[in-house]
Amino acid sequence: GAEELELLERLLGLPGGNKYGVQGERKIPVLQTNNGPGLRGLMTIAAHLVRQARKDQLLGSTAEEKAVVQQWLEYRVTRVNGGSSKEDTRTILKDLNMHLEDKVYLAGNIFTLADILMYYGLHHIMADLTVQEKEKYLNVSRWFNHIQHYPGVRQHLSDVVFIKNRLYTNAH
Repeated sequence: GAEELELLERLLGLPGGNKYGVQGERKIPVLQTNNGPGLRGLMTIAAHLVRQARKDQLLGSTAEEKAVVQQWLEYRVTRVNGGSSKEDTRTILKDLNMHLEDKVYLAGNIFTLADILMYYGLHHIMADLTVQEKEKYLNVSRWFNHIQHYPGVRQHLSDVVFIKNRLYTNAH
């Protein structure tokens, strides 16, 4: 949570220096603001940072895009953060793989906050996949590889390697 928000701050070109805490056993991120109560929750704080950086297009342009971005941000918090078993991980990768079949980004043809936070949330999962597993989820792998090379997104996170050519073809 807090580390992702710091990565997001840098990506957005914000000066940083925000103080993040965590609350409860689920470690919900909290941002202490100067005026009034702090902001709670990864999505709330992330959307706040995007608006602060005046990069509202990352939240979607049309009503439909905004809703799709919101949907994937919720999915990120409820499923990806909540998912811990191998079975959860498989379901998440299957869902994403189907969704990304005919799309460049999660919200269609535009890069949004949903792509950024989903990338951060899936980084450790993708880094642990075998070449065969990455090939099984080709659309996710294509999307992930694209996002990790998007300017400023990856930062200090490790580069996840994807084999460009098929290891095995059916032609003999």
